Amino acid sequence: MFYGFNIILSVVVIVLLLITFNAIKILREYQRGVIFTLGRFSKVKGPGLIFVIPVLQQMVRVDLRVVTMDVPSQDVISRDNVSVKVNAVLYFRVVAPEKAIIQVERYLEATSQLAQTTLRAVLGKHELDEMLSEREKLNLDIQQILDAQTDSWGIKVTNVEIKHIDLNESMVRAIARQAEAERERRAKVIHAEGERQAAQALMEAAEILAAQPSAMQLRYLQTLTQVAGDKSSTLVFPIPVDLLSSLMGKKA
Repeated sequence: MFYGFNIILSVVVIVLLLITFNAIKILREYQRGVIFTLGRFSKVKGPGLIFVIPVLQQMVRVDLRVVTMDVPSQDVISRDNVSVKVNAVLYFRVVAPEKAIIQVERYLEATSQLAQTTLRAVLGKHELDEMLSEREKLNLDIQQILDAQTDSWGIKVTNVEIKHIDLNESMVRAIARQAEAERERRAKVIHAEGERQAAQALMEAAEILAAQPSAMQLRYLQTLTQVAGDKSSTLVFPIPVDLLSSLMGKKA
């Protein structure tokens, strides 16, 4: 009889040890435990050592660290009917563990699907040039929309970054031709502006010389000196009549 009592006592001790072992949980600093008592939400525990009543209570672990999620490449048609492939990366974290478990099933998958549809919806409202030149603004728009929609899930979207916008070869060639045409246009505008400024300067110089005949004569003589400096053997140049008249007048 004493031997049987020892066996029963040993079994009871082993069962109690197993229950105690299963009841004690250790959560890391970045983890929280969502506790359900008889199926109803009770509280959020952690981090550190916590106790869960076996059978009566269940615990679901939730990671609070920032999650880096790749948004798969999406086919997007821009507002100007250009088909592109766009992929992005999403940064978010759980701020309310009980909502992430109770309000949505598999919050990681739900956030990924929402990010894909939001990416297509937002980019489809913009033209291709805006996608290429205003990426920061588009990132902010997508982040704000996702953050508002996932707030009820206890998720905070901290950042969204569009990584690549892939175009087909024909569109790449069209953009290259457009860029080349833009460069040529700018070059012509700069050349025309230079011609206009040069013409304006010449007009102002002509007005000054016309107002001072002596200055015109000096300028003419300076031009003759420059021409005489060339290595040509014969020089033929016209002499203004007014210059001859002034010279003849001084000689007389």
